[in-house]
Amino acid sequence: MNDQRRRLPLRPDEPTGAPPGAAGGGLRGLGRPSTSQAVVIVVAYLVSYLLVGWVIGLLAGDRIVEGDIPATAGSVFFALILPIGIGALALVGFTRAAGWTRSVFGRRADRGPRWMWLAPALVCLAILGHAGTVEWSTWSAARIAALALAGLCIGLAEELLTRGLVVKVLRDARHSERHVMLGSSLLFALLHLSNLLSGMKPGTVAATVVYTFGFGTCMYLTMRVTGTIWAAIVLHALTDPTTILAAGGVDEAVTSQGGGVWSLLTIATTILMVVLGLAAVFLVKGRRPLPQVS
Repeated sequence: MNDQRRRLPLRPDEPTGAPPGAAGGGLRGLGRPSTSQAVVIVVAYLVSYLLVGWVIGLLAGDRIVEGDIPATAGSVFFALILPIGIGALALVGFTRAAGWTRSVFGRRADRGPRWMWLAPALVCLAILGHAGTVEWSTWSAARIAALALAGLCIGLAEELLTRGLVVKVLRDARHSERHVMLGSSLLFALLHLSNLLSGMKPGTVAATVVYTFGFGTCMYLTMRVTGTIWAAIVLHALTDPTTILAAGGVDEAVTSQGGGVWSLLTIATTILMVVLGLAAVFLVKGRRPLPQVS
């Protein structure tokens, strides 16, 4: 079955007669919206992020604590905040230049079915579990603040890239909602294969890819049921720093396990997020895009 036949017919309320990529504005040269275009956007971001990280490593590599990035606030700044923050600003600029700001950040009229509230609920429980596991006395205020800022940069960059730009392109290509959710979640998960380049253990990377697929799907469902990408950005911004604080490091963030009620809550919700992500592949159906409210 070719790509064209997988696309559903236009709904009566969808625009017709517009040039390719014109929905919500667009940059000339982007071409017709398609899955391959979404892949190009993700790869372009990843390459630019790695290049920026490489340059920062040349100029300030001595400020980064290899193998223990959260060891100092300066290490967190140069290893996470600066490269990801630059990436986030670049994505915001691209979104604005493409004329997609309102369609990406605006609220949507219709919401998903009630079962989708399971996604933000599980993410909130995981954040609570991580926060309860943290040995706060071992972390300085400066390191906590640096990780919080890093979380904000990560939440904005990764959600804008995958739940913002990728979802918009796939919707404009008039794919089914299942295709949009699955495509954006898979690209989000595969994006984390780049951790291999930083020396992260293959087993940890594999676990991260599985987890991020489930987490990415939960972020899509959160955006769908709340009607705004901002809900996903906020939850994502809280997830990464609390995960790192609980695990004590970046490389151990997903696979680290401890004892106690809080750790059990974290492990259980993490597993349930992956299960929900897989179940959503069969539960989500129907058409997008949603009409914009504001």
